[in-house]
Amino acid sequence: MQQGTVTIFGGSGFIGRYIVERLADEGWTIRVAVRRPQRAQFLKPLGNVGQIVPIPCDLNNPSAIRTALEGADAAINLVGIMQESGSQSFANLQNEGARKIAETAASLGITSFVQLSAIGADKDSTSEYARSKAAGEEAVRSALPDAVILRPSVVFGPEDDFFNRFAVMSRMSPFLPLIGGGHTKFQPVYVGDVADAAVQTLQDTKCHGKTYELGGPRTYSFKELMELMLKTIRRKRLLVPVPFGMAKIMGSVAQLLPFAPITADQVELLKNDNIVSKDALTLEDLGIEKHSAEVIIPTYLDRYRPGGRFNQN
Repeated sequence: MQQGTVTIFGGSGFIGRYIVERLADEGWTIRVAVRRPQRAQFLKPLGNVGQIVPIPCDLNNPSAIRTALEGADAAINLVGIMQESGSQSFANLQNEGARKIAETAASLGITSFVQLSAIGADKDSTSEYARSKAAGEEAVRSALPDAVILRPSVVFGPEDDFFNRFAVMSRMSPFLPLIGGGHTKFQPVYVGDVADAAVQTLQDTKCHGKTYELGGPRTYSFKELMELMLKTIRRKRLLVPVPFGMAKIMGSVAQLLPFAPITADQVELLKNDNIVSKDALTLEDLGIEKHSAEVIIPTYLDRYRPGGRFNQN
């Protein structure tokens, strides 16, 4: 069934590829607005010929944003980073970038809009990441009051940067750090469930103007997540508590690396639990069945087992 045209900013990323696939199945024509379209070519086989079109878009270029949105019936903004690099700052992408996209969409009469934020978005947070996410939400809602805000907890799936990162570390290091003692709580959510939420809230006008917090079926401490990961890949490693103060010093040094294992700002994020609020709208309100980490992560972390995924001993 033909649904119209949707522009997805940042659609070639981890979460974006799942949303693109689901929207293609729903019959949408999809523009994937990214800085480097050649890196988004892998998305095209997810739909019919000509259904998925990567296009160049730099958020610092207003005309490029407008071109990406002209003629579209809906838009989704997934642009976000976990570590700043050069001009790719939290404020530039997650606040100003979101504002520019939303204001342009509003000027073109687009009202179906989904903004991907994060649990923990807070204008008063000590984390620049969390503050910029909150500012982005406010900017989007100011331009588009009917926009949907999605706030997921840690998102897991085959291409994730959470379980995969620590699984890689466990192959190289005899220990893993538990920042702040590993007590921070998370409610990890499967990427497929996040994609289902994005597609449903985009299409259902009853969802417009609402904010949803997306978490999985169970809450874990950071230590419990590391234990689950190690059990899944069948490795034993020491879990060493690291005080927040020491971790922030380590992060300040590590963030100078291109792919830092931890940054000072991420340490600030870990000082607060990352779970769904008691009064929030959730996946249950959308009728989406949650997938548990225990069921999903063995399907992609098995490659980190000693001897690889085919070693079943």
